[in-house]
Amino acid sequence: QLQFVESGGGLVQPGGSLKLSCIYSGSTLEGYSIGWFRQAPGKEREGVSCIDGVGRLATTADSVKGRVTISRDIVKNVVYLQMSDLKLEDTAVYYCARKSIDLAHCEPLLQGVFESWGQGTQVTVSS
Repeated sequence: QLQFVESGGGLVQPGGSLKLSCIYSGSTLEGYSIGWFRQAPGKEREGVSCIDGVGRLATTADSVKGRVTISRDIVKNVVYLQMSDLKLEDTAVYYCARKSIDLAHCEPLLQGVFESWGQGTQVTVSS
């Protein structure tokens, strides 16, 4: 059974950086696109970034473009999300998941076409 475990969240000041990790086990994800999402209190879950099934192309939301980098280590079964210049509005629980249809491509970066969600890791940006 596929399982994702997110980690790396924490409390950081505005302008700071964090690197989130998404470790998966229980199934091979070769060929699957893996996405990072976030959900702030009272808001819907939104896509942040995604790396495609061959680990070459990434999709990133406009709200974080230029501030996040997604990468994938196939050997270690880990997908990373490096975030920099963090802003107050980046505060949220961050989740990873895999694409459930059109597996090799990230678009659309919408929660309805991703599955096997982890428990999430809290990112709090505060001064």
